[in-house]
Amino acid sequence: MTLIECRGVLFDMDGVLVDSTPAVARVWTGWALEHGLIADEVIRKAHGRPSLATIMELLPNGDHDAENREVERREIEDIADVVALPGALALLQSIPTSRWTVVTSATRALAEVRLHAAGLPVPARLVTSNDVKRGKPFPDPYLRGAEILRVAPAECLVVEDAASGVRAGKAAGAPVVALRTTSTDAELQTAGADWIVDDLSAVSLGSDTQNETLALLLRQSQKT
Repeated sequence: MTLIECRGVLFDMDGVLVDSTPAVARVWTGWALEHGLIADEVIRKAHGRPSLATIMELLPNGDHDAENREVERREIEDIADVVALPGALALLQSIPTSRWTVVTSATRALAEVRLHAAGLPVPARLVTSNDVKRGKPFPDPYLRGAEILRVAPAECLVVEDAASGVRAGKAAGAPVVALRTTSTDAELQTAGADWIVDDLSAVSLGSDTQNETLALLLRQSQKT
């Protein structure tokens, strides 16, 4: 067991709380083929950062806003097999609602659709690509998440699955638990993850003390 004390938890969504991998692959594969791009490379670039950033990089001369709206439309419609990842619901239900939020590179509309589809609670205030000018790997999303919880970033625990998200959490000054749901251990370690576990079924709430410190227990974690 590894004990981590914090005052708030900032969860990424896709790959941490929600398994949307098949839907993401379908949408970006279709988009890539329409533009003569290699689907696997597009999917890899798209994971863990705002879709607009991927579109701007891959189509420098395209109509970025129009392309982004189309990708979002397809993602919102493709939710048939979007499900909660192991341990996500139990962990969210165990932490007081004022002590956690979601920090995602998805748009607000897409985030709410996917969380609902997976049967997970939607926090009253969450951070999406609509809320920050610079997305992951910049620290802005996690700084905003800490602000929402009214907790210093260093006292928040970030939970991520993508290297870009790990870098964002570390740049914000927060410790990061990384999940093996998407990236390799080497990628997560290089990005700066402090601990690595398989998924949220390895994370549980140990206690909630009077000084508002959350004690989270990691089972079978790898310290990096």
